[in-house]
Amino acid sequence: MSEALTVDRLHFAFTVTYHYLFPQLTMGLALLILILKTLALRTGNEHYNRAARFWAKVFAINFAMGVVTGIPMEFQFGTNWAAFSKVAGGVIGQTLAMEGVFSFFLESSFLGLLLFGEKRLGRKGHWFSALMVFLGSWLSGYLIVATNAWMQHPVAYAIGPNGELSLTSFWGLLLNHWALWQYAHTMCGAVITGTFAMAALGAFYLLVGRHDDYGRTFVRVGVIVGVFATIMQLFPTGDGQGQMLAQNQPVTLAAMEGLFHTQAGAPIALIGQPDMRKKRLDNPLEVPRALSFLTYRRWESTVKGLDAFPQKLWPDNVPIVYFSYHIMVGLGTIFILIMGLAAWMLWRGTLFTFRPMLWALMLSLPFPYIANTAGWMTAETGRQPWIIYGLMRTAAGVSPQVSSGNVWFTLLGFMGIYTLLSILFLLLIYRVVERGPETLKTTPQPAHGGDAAR
Repeated sequence: MSEALTVDRLHFAFTVTYHYLFPQLTMGLALLILILKTLALRTGNEHYNRAARFWAKVFAINFAMGVVTGIPMEFQFGTNWAAFSKVAGGVIGQTLAMEGVFSFFLESSFLGLLLFGEKRLGRKGHWFSALMVFLGSWLSGYLIVATNAWMQHPVAYAIGPNGELSLTSFWGLLLNHWALWQYAHTMCGAVITGTFAMAALGAFYLLVGRHDDYGRTFVRVGVIVGVFATIMQLFPTGDGQGQMLAQNQPVTLAAMEGLFHTQAGAPIALIGQPDMRKKRLDNPLEVPRALSFLTYRRWESTVKGLDAFPQKLWPDNVPIVYFSYHIMVGLGTIFILIMGLAAWMLWRGTLFTFRPMLWALMLSLPFPYIANTAGWMTAETGRQPWIIYGLMRTAAGVSPQVSSGNVWFTLLGFMGIYTLLSILFLLLIYRVVERGPETLKTTPQPAHGGDAAR
């Protein structure tokens, strides 16, 4: 059973990590496309419409990949995690079904109108379709986050005679305070991915001297929205989620910070390596008392370390929790510096011609994906050994009749299929980027006609 459990966890980790590469960009781009459409509606400048249409194509490719990789992931609840589904299906089935029936169809229906309905809908109708795509995308994100938040902090449930869980309050599930903070933090991460993608492509166009007008627009919008998103990722959303961990999962917080021993005036370790044999952090670089202040708002507060809990309640892999958390926080700090510096240069009017900063924006593109992945690794490995925190251990949630060999077979199959999908995805994105945004037709126009592209 232990071997099957390990492969089951690896299988789900692979499929969910690969899947989330796409929704994080679509949720971020949904907001940015709406901003571009709003600018087009308010200014009457066709340049913003063409910019929005370009990013709608990128959105559509990522949306299709998200659908293709998301459906098999949800089926794994029944194939690899049947015991968990039997116990928790009466609760999480609510939000998962709503995500598929309501938000997915809302998003996909209006995406079709956004891509193909501009002439029929008119300017205001087309703007409304962008708004609905945004709402559908972000509603979908909330329902998925609410599902995960319930597993992190179960609420509004009752235990039946056979151990199954049933929902006692629909609104209790949806308004779980854990979900509210986790959702805000997750969506800020998605917006950061979208802004870095937009700014990176704009920087690329400026560096190679193509589509300069659009390059400036992409960089401007990406940087302005990005500087707000990166700051909000730290505060209040990151701080709020940290407060929840301190109150509800203190053992997870201790693992994230590498705090092996309970301390008054606990420090924050900027770097260091957990030594599980000696139960200590090697080569630490610490900020004294900072963890106590950030956690409880008092410099001398006592923060529980891992020694305050039985080892059977520790996360299964403390080093992974520690390193993934520090990767997330380290990259988040770098994002603030990059976007802050870019915003300052944009205000000074030097950003579009300062090539080192354009290179920095372009080369930063992969790092929001890494940071978001590290954040989810922190949340999911930090919850272990529980699949439903405090109620059901992960080892009890697997399908008892599915062998490790069967799971290995499907995992290798998924790896092969996703490799082919990755190649197709990159080719499609390359084609869109190579063609670039639409340009004004060169048909002679009256001197007073049309808007000039910025």
